This record gives sequence, structure tokens and C-alpha cells, in this order.
Amino acid sequence: RRITAGLRALTERAHAQGLRVVGATLTPFEGFATWTPERNDVRLAVNKEIRSGRIFDAFVDFDKAVRDPYAPNRILPEYDSGDRLHFNDAGYRALGRAVDLGTVDGTPKADAF
Repeated sequence: RRITAGLRALTERAHAQGLRVVGATLTPFEGFATWTPERNDVRLAVNKEIRSGRIFDAFVDFDKAVRDPYAPNRILPEYDSGDRLHFNDAGYRALGRAVDLGTVDGTPKADAF
């Protein structure tokens, strides 16, 4: 896939500069004007690859942090700015809570994921 290949290339470039890379899963967007089942399949495939650990040094699961457990291809209504894609303040707080700062500096807590 082009997206995961691009993410790997960016990670390799960062590694060449001695940087650690923490990525994030792609969040749901069903209900947004450009959503299609095919695009969602791409999102799910990219997330599967991110979660496999084969792209980044570590990752934050933004998808898990904001998805509606009853409609997992949508963000939770309480995090939706109104367009089914972008987050409101509560949604951005949820993303922030999902980040373990130890993951960023390379010393994640044992239960971070």
C-alpha cells in the first residue's frame, strides 16, 4: 500500500537523523462527505499495519480513543465538531489523554498499550 510505504519511508528518514518516531492510527470518519466503504477499508488496513509495530517505533491508538464502540467507523458523537471528521475540544482532550508521554521519549509504561 502506498500509505504504509510512505509512512515507512518517513520513519526511515527520521531514523537516519537519529530520531524516534511515534505515529498514530487513523481515526474513523463515517458520515463525512468523502467517506466510502473502500476508503474505510484502507483506513482499517493502515491501522492494522500501524498496530503491527512494523512502521513506527511506537504508536498511539487514536482510533481506539475516539471511535464509537457501537458504530466503530464513526467518532463518538460527544467528540464530533459536527462534520463527522474533525474533533471538538472534548475530542482533542481524548486524543491527548491517549498519549503516554513515556511513549514519546522511549520509556512507555508497561500498560501504555
